[in-house]
Amino acid sequence: MNKYTKWIAMLLVVLMVAGLSACSSDEDTLAEVREEGVLVMGTNAEFPPFEYRDESGDVVGFDVEIANAIADDLGVELIIEDMDFGAIISAVNSGKVDFGIAGMTVTEDRLENVDFSDAYFNASQVIIVKTDNTDITSSADLPGRIIGVQEGTTGDLEASEIEGAEVMRYRKGIDAVMDLRNGKVEAVIIDALPAAVFEEKNDDIMVLDEYFTEEEYAIAVRKGDEAFLAEINRVIAELRESGRYQEIYDQYIGE
Repeated sequence: MNKYTKWIAMLLVVLMVAGLSACSSDEDTLAEVREEGVLVMGTNAEFPPFEYRDESGDVVGFDVEIANAIADDLGVELIIEDMDFGAIISAVNSGKVDFGIAGMTVTEDRLENVDFSDAYFNASQVIIVKTDNTDITSSADLPGRIIGVQEGTTGDLEASEIEGAEVMRYRKGIDAVMDLRNGKVEAVIIDALPAAVFEEKNDDIMVLDEYFTEEEYAIAVRKGDEAFLAEINRVIAELRESGRYQEIYDQYIGE
């Protein structure tokens, strides 16, 4: 073996070790979080009662309490990164955030990019219309209509499958609701609990008595991050067993 061959062999070994170290680092969020003492949550604080800003401007909500429970269990500080909903999965993959929790439904497309925890909430999509709208009384009336959705959400995916519908996408669910009130869209498809909040605050809109879809929310982590995922699932299970989950539910959702 000449000196050039030896040099190439040594270089390959270095590259392999570096590659293995990078993979280990990428997939070992749990060790990084414990070492740094910080857990970073990616969310979109436009989704009450799961995540929203209170009167002081702090991000609060059902999902924030779940995230706080995970951080407390790990003995670290929770930091919240508020971003567009559509940016959360890429932020998880890039390591900008440690996990994504934002009323996120498990879908086949998302499973190609991230792993998901056990479900922590059963949810539904519903249809919002103006109270004086007599043309849309069920999902059967949606084909050919102008429908508002929050981009990247399950409502967006479902609306895109409606024959002849014109789908108007918004960064925030409330913006879709405002355009519904202003007559720019004919209906909004969104998760049931935020819909209930919007209905309560605006007497000129109503939620139809029909679940458009039923789904489950879960927490997104990087692919292959098995130790971190197992820790999250353990905390979710313990929250349910201890009764703390019900306390969070009662605080933010109630009946």
